[in-house]
Amino acid sequence: MVRDKMLEVKFYDTVDDSLLKFAVNISQSNGKWVFCKHKERDTYEIPSGHREAGEGILEAAERELKEETGAVEFTIAPVCVYSVTGKTRVNETGEETYGLLCFAEIAEFCDTLENEIEKVVLLGEMPTDWTYPQIQPKLIEEYMRRDRERAR
Repeated sequence: MVRDKMLEVKFYDTVDDSLLKFAVNISQSNGKWVFCKHKERDTYEIPSGHREAGEGILEAAERELKEETGAVEFTIAPVCVYSVTGKTRVNETGEETYGLLCFAEIAEFCDTLENEIEKVVLLGEMPTDWTYPQIQPKLIEEYMRRDRERAR
């Protein structure tokens, strides 16, 4: 899926809201990691998506979480801002793009998915087949690093 092997991922505490184009939801349910499998791919991904016009970035995160996982009862909170520089399937120019990284704890899912997601899986460990292998593991590592710091 990644077109350019040279991707750079950076993390920020905050950036101007107008720069935030994506919302990514690292999610857990009952101690398991939540991942999605898109109908058109054989890989797993973190629930995420684009911000729509006129939508707040946290609203986008909540909407994407509901759409991609079927979450109906959950808590969600911002973790940090991330950026990716380099060409990907969703970034033809390769310029630095920004997103909000959130963490969601999902208590309840609905019974059916009505979008591009084929299935949602709950895993005790990270998948080996990532949709964005140069990005998604780094987002989870940063979340876990920040979570350990908060726990101290």
